[in-house]
Amino acid sequence: MSNIREWPFSDRPRERLEVLHAAVLPVRELLAIVLGSGSAGRSAVDLATDLLARFGGSLRRLGMAEPAELRAVSGIGPARAATVAAALELGRRLATEPARRGDRIRGPGDVFQRLGPVLRDRRQEEFWVLYLDSQNRVLSDRRITVGLLNSSLVHPREVFAPAIASSAASLILAHNHPSGDPDPSPEDLDVTVQMVESGRLLGIPVRDHIVLGDTSFVSLLEKGLLQP
Repeated sequence: MSNIREWPFSDRPRERLEVLHAAVLPVRELLAIVLGSGSAGRSAVDLATDLLARFGGSLRRLGMAEPAELRAVSGIGPARAATVAAALELGRRLATEPARRGDRIRGPGDVFQRLGPVLRDRRQEEFWVLYLDSQNRVLSDRRITVGLLNSSLVHPREVFAPAIASSAASLILAHNHPSGDPDPSPEDLDVTVQMVESGRLLGIPVRDHIVLGDTSFVSLLEKGLLQP
């Protein structure tokens, strides 16, 4: 039966979600609920199955897909592609919501926990700064640049102007490696040296530079590659 309304009540994804907890439903049924309906003689579950298969069954790969890639799946038009992209972006934002002003940074793991979900699937490098008070609590975090990290693109003014405006006591640099490998590059080290020297002149120390990979990170401070 291609029409879900013809299915037994207990087998319909939306009704199953109402009776059971959403966590019990398989991914294809949750995605079918997001899609809302099927297409061309196929149910929403069939369409969800096809969509997942296109991306190897991976929600992460699905979440990284461009709208045009989603629309390449038969039955996925602009409206459905937008709905799926919006739903997955909401999931990403939910994962980062606990990262709030006032959170205390006790070590590089806290930075990874805060920014890892944000940057894990980014296709380009993003350079972020966490601005801290004297108790190592986060005053704010800010994305400074997008693109390959090098000292010609990251200007100290862009990094330290918010620190001065917010009276930050110190800051932590962070950026991602889309390859998933967090080992720092020579360019990473050049940028770090430039920012550390600028921080010394301004009296706003750079506490660390964290390079975030897919499931791990490297702290330049812990590696002995940064002298605050």
